[in-house]
Amino acid sequence: MLVNIGVLAFQGSVIEHMNSLSRLKDVNPLEVKTLSELNTVDGLILPGGESTTIGKLLRDFELAPYIIERINMGMPVWGTCAGMILLARKIAGGENPHLDVMDIVVRRNAYGGQLDSFSTNVSIPEIAESQLPLVFIRAPWIEEVSEKVKVLCKINDKIVAARQDNMFVTSFHPELTENLEFHKYFAGIVAHNMLEKKTSCKK
Repeated sequence: MLVNIGVLAFQGSVIEHMNSLSRLKDVNPLEVKTLSELNTVDGLILPGGESTTIGKLLRDFELAPYIIERINMGMPVWGTCAGMILLARKIAGGENPHLDVMDIVVRRNAYGGQLDSFSTNVSIPEIAESQLPLVFIRAPWIEEVSEKVKVLCKINDKIVAARQDNMFVTSFHPELTENLEFHKYFAGIVAHNMLEKKTSCKK
C-alpha cells in the first residue's frame, strides 16, 4: 500500500525528512505548505526548526486549524524537536501553545543551546530491536504527560519520545542520521490508520 506522508515545509529540517522518507518502500513524500497539499497526505511530519517561527507561519498561512482538525479526525502526525513543541498542550515557561492537541508539557531548549548538542545510542523496543542513534540539537524534553500518553524513551529520567493515539513525538532528530527505523515506524502508523479507515468504510 502506497502512503502519502507530508512534511510541513515552512522552515526547519524539511529536506532531511524528505530524503529519509524517499528511501522507504511504498512511501510517497510530499512537502506541505497549503491546504490543498495538506488534503493530499495520509500522515504529516512537523520537523525540527524554530517552533515560534513555524507556529507564526501556521497562523499566517491559516493552516493551523486545518491541521488540528485532521489530527482530531485521526490523521497520524509526528513532531520532531520543534514539532513536538507545536503539538503540546502546554509549554513550560508561559509561552502560548500552538496546535494544543497532545497531552504533554514541554520545555523548550531544555538541553541548552547549540553548543550543548549531543548524540547517544539507546534501545527503544517500540521502534526497533537494535540500538538507535539519537541526535539532540537545542532539544526540548517532556516534563509531564497525562495517562493517555505512552512514554517510549527516557534519557536520564527525562522523557524524549512519546505517543498518544495518532500523535508521535521525539525530542531528537532521526532525520539527521542514516537510520530509518523511526521513519519506518511512523510509516507503519500511517499505513495501519489507512487500513482501519478502509475497513470501517466497508462495514
